[in-house]
Amino acid sequence: MSPWSVIQEIRRKVSEEEGVLCKEAALRIALCHPTPYTAAMSSLGFQTMYREIHRHPNSSADRAFLPDEPASYRKSRTPILTYENETPISDFPIIAFSIAYELELSGIFEMLDLSGIPLLRQDRTEQHPLIIAGGPLTYSNPAILYPFVDLVILGEGEELIHSLLDSAAALNRQELLSLFSRHVGCHVPGMTSGTPELAKARDEQLPAFSQILTKNTVLASMFLIEPERGCSRSCAFCVMRCTTNGGMRLVSPEKVFSLIPENARRVGLVGAAVTDHPGIMELIRKIVLSGREIGVSSLRADRLNKELVELLARGGYQTLTTASDGASQRVRNRTGRNINEQHLIRAAELVREAGLRRLKLYEMIGLPGESMDDIDELVRFSRELSGIAPLSLSISPFVAKKNTPLDGAPFEAIPAQTAKLAMIRNGLKGKADVKPASPRWAWVEYMLSQGDESAGLAAMEAWKAGGSFASWKRAFADRKGDNLRAR
Repeated sequence: MSPWSVIQEIRRKVSEEEGVLCKEAALRIALCHPTPYTAAMSSLGFQTMYREIHRHPNSSADRAFLPDEPASYRKSRTPILTYENETPISDFPIIAFSIAYELELSGIFEMLDLSGIPLLRQDRTEQHPLIIAGGPLTYSNPAILYPFVDLVILGEGEELIHSLLDSAAALNRQELLSLFSRHVGCHVPGMTSGTPELAKARDEQLPAFSQILTKNTVLASMFLIEPERGCSRSCAFCVMRCTTNGGMRLVSPEKVFSLIPENARRVGLVGAAVTDHPGIMELIRKIVLSGREIGVSSLRADRLNKELVELLARGGYQTLTTASDGASQRVRNRTGRNINEQHLIRAAELVREAGLRRLKLYEMIGLPGESMDDIDELVRFSRELSGIAPLSLSISPFVAKKNTPLDGAPFEAIPAQTAKLAMIRNGLKGKADVKPASPRWAWVEYMLSQGDESAGLAAMEAWKAGGSFASWKRAFADRKGDNLRAR
């Protein structure tokens, strides 16, 4: 792909966007997402930071993304260009990455390297851009970022970004880092001591919502908005549980609805526990009756009822998606997942009654204490559900996260998980559609989620070696010893 074809593709995408922000400003930020455009532009946090930077009187943001085909950029020596002004990100004084989870770290390496910027913080000089990072990863394990970034925003950035931009305009690089090394919600590698408190947006700054609408995303032309932030539940495996950063904070249905643009024909309600909002039925009813399509994240099975599912069907739903997150009732009870078989049976019945095409369940395997008896129960119960409504299972290996009660729990051996998946596939053949995530890549995620700065350096070595699973195994073994090889 030539530089000119890259520019043409950028211009095509921008021409199909609504809500792009452009202004002349003294301080220009390259706001980067380490995934391709189609995924990145469905990130509510990324879009929120884009708008917040533009709200600052002296700052502006240009967006940049991981290319779909980085190798073609490398072959043609094309740098990462921004979408607003087609400028190399290396020309900006500050590059800000929004990173959602561990495996996106490779995208940061790719974008920096394609832009001629040294990956390691220690190899950069004051002539290089200041590299900052934030996003959902910072709730669990930001340490893997420390070798590569100059400053990490921990938690919610809506208010903190304005303090940072104010200071960036008045201070030199070292003064800025020194000041924010002691700031709530910030970690400056090599300078910050201890574990800083997470940054928290003021309630009046909520909700987050989309700035740009485009058809060229996985959530095509969908306006995203959060009616709540945080969670009221205590699932032991989840980072966004009730004890995280103040728990669940609500936005009134009236405020949410007032922020939906008139031209938004598809609306997505986003959050960790949307259906736990006490006013969610009022909001969904109002959106659907206005003639819009609707999407709702985190549908909880114990919150589903006939009116809600019928409204979702009227709003364009064809598949009802909820989560079991435990192969058996025993496992769900042990992890605080307050969902029982009757909740899931009722979900299947509601799918059938509303005329939806299928029920999709998110499932986890490999949770602590799980046995083949639990997998037997999963197969037996899934067969029962499939007799009520067509069923899909999306199965992910359990990955322990820091700052959760299950922090430090071991990763189940890959062969054991592979055997369980084979048992599930065989037991549900012809009964349900089974879509498992890779245990191998879940192991890589686990090693990063439980690691420290050394795990981040291992990720860099694996990326340099081509990014294959074998490369990751070697990199972790070299850094941590043979006892951490994939089992």
